[in-house]
Amino acid sequence: MFIFIFIYCLITTKVIQYESIYNGDETSITGKIISYSINGNKLKINIKDQEEIIATYYIETQEELAYLKENIGIGNTITVNGSLNRPLNNTIPNTFNYKKYLYNSKIYYLFDAHSYSIKNDNSLLEKAKDYLIKRAYNSKNSEYLLVLVLGDKALISSDEYNTYQNNGTSHLLAVSGSHITVILLVLSFFLKKSKEVPKLIIISLILLFFAFVTNNAPAVNRAIYFFIINRINKLGNLKLSNIQVLFITAFILLLLDPFTLYDLGFIYSFCISLGIMYYSDKLNGNIFIVTLKVSIIAFLFSLPISSYINYEINISSILINLIFVPWISYIVFPASIITFIFPIFNPILNILLSITNVLNNIGEFISIFINIPKMPLIIAFVLFILLLLMKNNKKYLYVIIIILGLIKLSPLINSSYEIYYLDINQGDSAIIITPHKRDVIMIDTGGKITYEVEDWKKGNKTYNLSDNTIKFLKSKGITKIDYLITTHGDYDHLGEAQNIVNKLTVKNVIFNNDTYNALELELIGVLNDKNIKYYQNIKTLNITNNTIYFLNNNLYDNENNNSNILYFSIYGNKFLFMGDAGVKAEEDLMNKYNLENITVLKVGHHGSNTSSSKNFIDYINPLISIISVGRNNRYNHPNTEVLDNLSNRIIYRTDINGTIKFSIKKNKFDIKTYEP
Repeated sequence: MFIFIFIYCLITTKVIQYESIYNGDETSITGKIISYSINGNKLKINIKDQEEIIATYYIETQEELAYLKENIGIGNTITVNGSLNRPLNNTIPNTFNYKKYLYNSKIYYLFDAHSYSIKNDNSLLEKAKDYLIKRAYNSKNSEYLLVLVLGDKALISSDEYNTYQNNGTSHLLAVSGSHITVILLVLSFFLKKSKEVPKLIIISLILLFFAFVTNNAPAVNRAIYFFIINRINKLGNLKLSNIQVLFITAFILLLLDPFTLYDLGFIYSFCISLGIMYYSDKLNGNIFIVTLKVSIIAFLFSLPISSYINYEINISSILINLIFVPWISYIVFPASIITFIFPIFNPILNILLSITNVLNNIGEFISIFINIPKMPLIIAFVLFILLLLMKNNKKYLYVIIIILGLIKLSPLINSSYEIYYLDINQGDSAIIITPHKRDVIMIDTGGKITYEVEDWKKGNKTYNLSDNTIKFLKSKGITKIDYLITTHGDYDHLGEAQNIVNKLTVKNVIFNNDTYNALELELIGVLNDKNIKYYQNIKTLNITNNTIYFLNNNLYDNENNNSNILYFSIYGNKFLFMGDAGVKAEEDLMNKYNLENITVLKVGHHGSNTSSSKNFIDYINPLISIISVGRNNRYNHPNTEVLDNLSNRIIYRTDINGTIKFSIKKNKFDIKTYEP
């Protein structure tokens, strides 16, 4: 049955490709509101007509914000005016692919809305759901009531959620099997005198409504369907084992929606449930021992997934979950439901949430991460099979450890130089990895320039551009940067440095020769706290079998011209990084150095006409030019004059080509791009 449904899912999702009914040039879409969230002045709406789209609208005034909070509702008909656009693939390798994620949710288009109109015509069931959502939105501790009671992460801050992710406890913020268990306990208590069949019908209807309210999350559906089928199994004396019921549940869910196969919540829920059921005969001892064994089993059966997706495992999560699972499931979650119904209990919930935050911070402090580089999907399957075989032969545990050890060591085999020009929007960042991962050099970090806005427009969802860079590095088995070289102190080159320093081990930082600006001084404060060495006035840097030359030793009257200009050669291939250096710095380079026939030029200042003069380009005669630039950037980079100067040469642009990778090994010179 499982083999059949697996093949069926692959055929219906991969072989038969889902196609949109829209042609892409529609300027108006009308449909029902499936879900929505308001964060600051950002309104995000999932709209379903013949197919689902995600529309984004930016609220202009506080009056409009108040109007939307009052009038928008689940099931309402909304018309949005604007433009459709296709989501993009991940342009940094081995990172989250938003386009694929949406496709697996059967969403083909995004919609940028500039106006809308709402018609209040939702059904009674939709009104009930909307009432519950609005009640949570308007409550104290709304972010936790939303996420714990309704499974909606719209209001929980990025920092808090990231802490749960790091601890390996973010699954507790997704309504899933443990929440259903608590609900079942409560319903069973109140219906304990009812006959079995009416009791099953009443509980099933309540659970199915709960699934409707939580947008039919696959993990929730898995728990609910499992309960219903298992109760039918017992009432009908079908003599099915729990594992058989689990597989029948999965079969039904995947038959109804084959794309469920790719939902991480479903995958985690199914695999961990299977592991606990499969090892159920080993769950003996007192309550502490049993809870510890369950935590270990859950960790082991989630290990292949976490390793494949996140490139690391938190071995402390066994202990952290040992405390958090019962705390959240049996104390905080029930208290959240009670407070949701009776707000008078909010002070008690405040105390419980404060304790939760303290435990969360302790968990983050004691977390121990082990990096697992990118592995083939087939290896994840093999690990899962070995976990099943391990029940009857403990020696398979050693096989698992050996496989993980070999994966951990695999990046050391690579004898090539690898250079990545990362697509980090309107900014610069590049990674140099020497053979056998002996040295890792990062040149600039990128950074998103933000502008001050009114408080009511500020949301609590923040993100760091360099988180993608960090995840990419971990996929390569890299958790340590030997040298972080900053060309200069502009935010689009240095803005992510603190995040890099805080989340990776950085051994040395090199600044340019100019006086430190405010951003650099802020970074230096962090470097001092972490005892990280930093330098200025560097002329050369010796790395594995190579030397990086710092060519710009002059001091100019602006930050851009004072950029560190870097030059090195790999097997006769010459690389030149210009930072944001302008025409004056270019003239001085021509007078001082012989830089003819550069193989790869990182074009200065994102293709601005303040750099890359015709004389300079003709002098260095680059074979390949890299322009690091954001899509639809406000500066209109790259400048047409610069493109003219670079004509008749190979040009790669991060906004068009995504990340550009060079792999060099003696006479081998390969180029690969990761396009949007």
